[in-house]
Amino acid sequence: MRPPFERRARFPGEASAPSAARRFVRSALAEAGLDELAGDAVLLTSELCENAVLHAGTGFTIDLAADGVELTVAVTDQGSAPMELRRSVPPAPGSRRASHGRGLVLVDAVAAAWGSRHDSGGHHVWFTLRATTPPPEPDAPAAPAPVAWPDPDTARWLLHLPAPPSPLPVLVTELLRRLCDVLDAPGGTVVLADDNGEDLLAVYGEKADEHTVTVPLALEPPRSGRLTVHTDTAGAAELAQLTAQRVTIAIEADKQHSADREQWLWMSYLAEATEMFGNSLDVRLTAAIVPQVLVPRLGRWCALHLLDDRGRLRLEALTHVREDDMGPLREGLAPLTEPDGALSVLLADRTQAAGLGAPLDGVAVPLRVGGRALGTVSVGRPAERVHRPEELLILTELARRAAQSLDNAQRDSAHAATSQALQQALLPRALPVADDVRFAAAYLPVSAGADVGGDFYDVLALGRDRWLAVVGDVCGKGPRAAARTGLVRDVLRVLLRDGQPLNRTFELLNEMMLEAGDPSQFATVALAVITRQDTNPTSLAVELVLAGHEQPALVHEDGTVNYLGTHGSAVGLVRRFAVHPTRHVLLSGDTLVFYTDGVTEHRRGAELFGPERLAEALRRATPRTADGVIAGVRQAVDDFSPEPHRDDIAIVAVQVPPQG
Repeated sequence: MRPPFERRARFPGEASAPSAARRFVRSALAEAGLDELAGDAVLLTSELCENAVLHAGTGFTIDLAADGVELTVAVTDQGSAPMELRRSVPPAPGSRRASHGRGLVLVDAVAAAWGSRHDSGGHHVWFTLRATTPPPEPDAPAAPAPVAWPDPDTARWLLHLPAPPSPLPVLVTELLRRLCDVLDAPGGTVVLADDNGEDLLAVYGEKADEHTVTVPLALEPPRSGRLTVHTDTAGAAELAQLTAQRVTIAIEADKQHSADREQWLWMSYLAEATEMFGNSLDVRLTAAIVPQVLVPRLGRWCALHLLDDRGRLRLEALTHVREDDMGPLREGLAPLTEPDGALSVLLADRTQAAGLGAPLDGVAVPLRVGGRALGTVSVGRPAERVHRPEELLILTELARRAAQSLDNAQRDSAHAATSQALQQALLPRALPVADDVRFAAAYLPVSAGADVGGDFYDVLALGRDRWLAVVGDVCGKGPRAAARTGLVRDVLRVLLRDGQPLNRTFELLNEMMLEAGDPSQFATVALAVITRQDTNPTSLAVELVLAGHEQPALVHEDGTVNYLGTHGSAVGLVRRFAVHPTRHVLLSGDTLVFYTDGVTEHRRGAELFGPERLAEALRRATPRTADGVIAGVRQAVDDFSPEPHRDDIAIVAVQVPPQG
């Protein structure tokens, strides 16, 4: 027995390291007298070294031990994870490497034994090769000749393809071509089969009538396949088996890649659909979007039904890939919404889905949020097939997300309806009607009804020839501002109807607001008590109070504009409160215009509309009716800037019509 032979060498994690490792193994085996094992040893060592450099990205150590008959080679790298976990991780884009995982396939196919271990010292992969031994008896038949394996460089060329990915048929055809070149075979084929039949994946060269080698492909059921090469070269079966393993890896990798891409496409589809569902808080618009998103991706048609106030299903949106079929589809869906119809039963039984038979041929899923049913979404099956399992999962998930968006839209609509009702309750139901006096008003909330604004106005008859006109602005929005607005409006009505003087009225209002203990909820008010005077033509006496509010504009019949009143303290802000009533007269053709700061503070960039532009708009609006004056102001504000309004607008006009 030969004495043990051991060698060790360390190599850096560089691209040239595998070549240096191959030279080291050849030299060591020549020194050990094991040239017989050099080809296989160099091939397997080269694969493991490339794995260490390209996958682990570290240097590596080769330990070689031989006893004359048996050779053991161990390759150790410093990777952070075992090769079994790294082998499925693709390299960084643009990196040059062989397809991952082939090294262990070669080791398993060629080595007499192999194994791996991962510990604090790194990742170790070893393999053992055994030299052929002479027969024990001279009369025993000669051992069969070893397989004529190609040299290591040719073997590597046989199985290693360039790093840039290629379509599966191209890759398999190239592997088949290389196998035929190595075996000097005229041609070969690779066939795939599944439940639907066989498919020719790759073909190369010409078909020969004799000497055919066929190797099955070890694919996961229900798929199967075979590699056929036309040759009688010695060792063809072994090389064909090795190539078949490489083809199998390529096919399974392509399958995984396709599955990953399909999953990515579904996730992108879900994300885009969710974004579209959430783009609107309008119930009708959101309901109309859902069928458009599902068709034709998940089926030929889609119908969305929502429960109405009586708990009955109502068709809200419908679409079909063929518009001519919309009418028959609508008729076919109608019976399903009856109390004993499939869609009503689906919601009543709280099931996850229900199949729809001919002629609809589809599936329906419920729309539920927190256990509360909103309706159903029904989808017709795709053309010429039924829904696949993954499509049903996507449909269920889309229904869940659509239900969330619809629920949000319904809640927002209910909130907007409540806010609008509250806002209307804070405004007068109708303006007074009197001879020789005209009243007009406009209210423009900045929101579409989702929040209650703080601006308000009121016009109230205090007697036969006496009226109250008031415009105010409570700081803030929402329920708190609405409550404070109601307080201001009602207190002014009660105190003035009770005959309280204007000074005392505002003092009492200021005290009541301060008692609430919320100085952020102050208000500005412009109030006028208007009295018809016994004159011919008609004139109006105006007693005006400005509690921190904008001065109203008096527009004369000739277009002259004056701002009236003296500023006083805002209501509910300070205890040392003071207002300064002033008296004025409106003659025939005069119009007194009250407004909130939403008019003068409308912006165009950093520029404000301002009182000067308001005066110009009032001059252009003269002579007009009270309603015409307000319309002119609104038009001027809108023409000034296309930017959306940042504050509510309230306008009140009191006019003495001109004679004639």
